[in-house]
Amino acid sequence: MSAMSTDSAKTLTPLTVITGFLGAGKTTLVNYILKEQTTWKIAVLENEFGEVSIDDGLVAEAMDTPEDIITMDNGCVCCSVRGDLIRTLGQLAARRHEFDAVILETTGMADPAPVIYTIQTNPKMSDHYSIDSIICLADAKHIVQHLDEVKPEGNVNEALQQVAFSDKILLNKTDLVSAEEKEEVKARLRSINKFAEIIETERSRAPLEKILKVDSFNMESIIDVDPSFFDDSADKATHNTSLVQSVGIEFKGNLHAQWFNMFMMDLLRDRAADLYRTKGLLSFHGQGATKFVFQGVHEQINFGPASKPWAEGEERVNKFVFIGKNLNRKELTKSLMECLYKEEGK
Repeated sequence: MSAMSTDSAKTLTPLTVITGFLGAGKTTLVNYILKEQTTWKIAVLENEFGEVSIDDGLVAEAMDTPEDIITMDNGCVCCSVRGDLIRTLGQLAARRHEFDAVILETTGMADPAPVIYTIQTNPKMSDHYSIDSIICLADAKHIVQHLDEVKPEGNVNEALQQVAFSDKILLNKTDLVSAEEKEEVKARLRSINKFAEIIETERSRAPLEKILKVDSFNMESIIDVDPSFFDDSADKATHNTSLVQSVGIEFKGNLHAQWFNMFMMDLLRDRAADLYRTKGLLSFHGQGATKFVFQGVHEQINFGPASKPWAEGEERVNKFVFIGKNLNRKELTKSLMECLYKEEGK
């Protein structure tokens, strides 16, 4: 687990990753952001699947000068051109203080995990940028169709992963479905990711204060999770090896640091590919009032002390969020509770 300094994070340029299936409205959202506001100066990094970047012209109309757009070619940011992302952001680093935020619009076929991994683990990136939020655009009319698509063995369902990884889901094109259909879609999205805030939009017109510079991709976001998320009685989904879902677990007590670290090492060794997002709020024996938080994407974990300690008299409640595939709440709860510190002789 790597520690992240909250002091250094304050000087980093926030980077918002926009994902979503082809046609969900990502470019329309970027245009909306650039046309609707003049307060923030934003650098847009755009990548479109294929040899030709077909969206440049659309976004360029909203920019003062076309050269402010940096286009990365040769395919998907997350796969074959990860080096291009590093080089592009590296070139932008010298000018990054001219911008309030950076937006990375990914191709509709992109899994955001490699982008997150690159930003967090490459010193040339992590010294300059921090992930501010991961926004997934979901087309209200077609998202369920994409989520239900059966992929060849060994291939991932990109739409499922995009929903699972997101901090915020923009449920777009809500004017194209009935109220009943909309509620069914929202229920399906929540079954995959209860943690992400769902914001309804038409023509990608989202309230900017809810999607830019919101710092929703941070370790301490678990502190504000809705308490109902941890209610195991809410789990009505049947155990399914291909089901992507979210599980919340909480229990009182102090954890044994060594046992917990061993549990996490084993979990990540065996299940990293299935774990899309993890978050935790922890109390350790022997650490006084220090409150610890962590969050992870696959095997990449950021861990450190929370900005505020446990208050005097505050009940020590450990909280965990797991979003992924083939999760078993009972097994996870049992394994985590075995990490509790026990007084000798008890």
